[in-house]
Amino acid sequence: MAWYEADCQIITKLKRARDVKKKSRTIFCCQNCGYQTAKWMGKCPDCDQWHTLVEETRVQRPAGPAGTLSSGGDRKPVPIDTVELDDEYRIHTGINELDRVLGGGLVPGTLVLIGGDPGIGKSTLMLQAFYGLAEAGHKVLYVSGEESLRQLRIRSRRLQTVSENLLVASEIDVAAILNMMSAEKPAVMVVDSIQTLFNPELASAPGSVSQVRESAVQLMMAAKQTHIPIFLVGHVTKDGAIAGPRLLEHMVDTVLYFEGDRNHMFRILRAVKNRFGSTNEIGVFEMKEGGLEGVENPSELFLSERPADVPGSVVTASMEGARPILLELQALAAGTSFGNPRRTILGLDQNRVALLVAVMEKKLGLNLMGHDIFMNVAGGVKVGEPAMDMGIIAAIASSFLDKPVFDGTVVFGEVGLTGEVRAVGQVEIRVAECRKMGFKRCLMPENNLKRSVDVRGIEIVGVKTVGQAMEFLF
Repeated sequence: MAWYEADCQIITKLKRARDVKKKSRTIFCCQNCGYQTAKWMGKCPDCDQWHTLVEETRVQRPAGPAGTLSSGGDRKPVPIDTVELDDEYRIHTGINELDRVLGGGLVPGTLVLIGGDPGIGKSTLMLQAFYGLAEAGHKVLYVSGEESLRQLRIRSRRLQTVSENLLVASEIDVAAILNMMSAEKPAVMVVDSIQTLFNPELASAPGSVSQVRESAVQLMMAAKQTHIPIFLVGHVTKDGAIAGPRLLEHMVDTVLYFEGDRNHMFRILRAVKNRFGSTNEIGVFEMKEGGLEGVENPSELFLSERPADVPGSVVTASMEGARPILLELQALAAGTSFGNPRRTILGLDQNRVALLVAVMEKKLGLNLMGHDIFMNVAGGVKVGEPAMDMGIIAAIASSFLDKPVFDGTVVFGEVGLTGEVRAVGQVEIRVAECRKMGFKRCLMPENNLKRSVDVRGIEIVGVKTVGQAMEFLF
């Protein structure tokens, strides 16, 4: 009978393996964009990247009854005006710059994705923010898939972020994290990082498109059901985009990007998506020995080392969300002996600068084709606002003519292809920031003067064309 029972066990295992094989299928998934195909190809037809298709095994789950995919709540649609709406409540992290970027604090049930280059300070900011929440009396949970508990304790001691309300865990299993979240019921949770999470039901490795997508969906549903805000720390690719499927940024409520150079002391936290606040809002941090420290007055910090009466240096006013920031644009126009002059641009849109150089050659008669042009935004900030156009033209012209712009002058305005200077928005806030920083003169589009602008303590000069601006500046 022993041999009979052994044969039965073998037959049972073979049947189970056959059933699993029938329910599973092999596909090839692009690790860059998420494109799926039944056969391997060297080049992804969707994103045109080579050698990104990886074989994955998917288990086909039986379809359940209607409504099984619901995340809870009423399944019957209701009129929107009958939905109960309480007063908006936000959780403050204790870091003013982070709260500013989030739109005033954390909304219950929100899912926030924060990405940035390695070593730029993502985990440091999260640990400091969670320490602030813990000190305010909130029980918070920090889940790390990259560090052990001992490593978290060492980093927390260095940053002086030790609190009994700050719970830490080292886990990559999504189911275990959700069980932990259900048992502890924290006020806020962070997962560092989303690329390390693993779902045993999927055969692919952690960090693959399917793993990242499935893990994010489960965490999103948990956040909406429990009303617990969740931070997801994400890795970025060499192009600067968050690794994994683009769907990840569509699922979350807020997407934050950390900008800046690891060798630079300034860090810029920018909101590129925010369902509960202003988009394109930024927070400025300074990296110090004890961690990241918020900068309350970025204009003063960015202009602290600005040289006076130097050709090629111009101050301009940029709007980052609802905050005005004065920045220094630096340009260097040097002669070249090569047929194709160089255009090296840092912190600005290279195509926009090339367009403005062509306008200067056509409308101002400056022979810039025989000069290399180098441009930089002091402080490592990246800006793309059209109001920077006049500042770019003034900086290049100042370097080319070897004449400095009068000290105490701020220049801003959008420039068109015909050389006209177009009006920009939020002029009153820009002028107020210039006056606050001690500037005496402001060059702006003439059409903006039709609006009520407080001119007390500062001289306002309006121009219609770039030619008028050059006559005034030089």
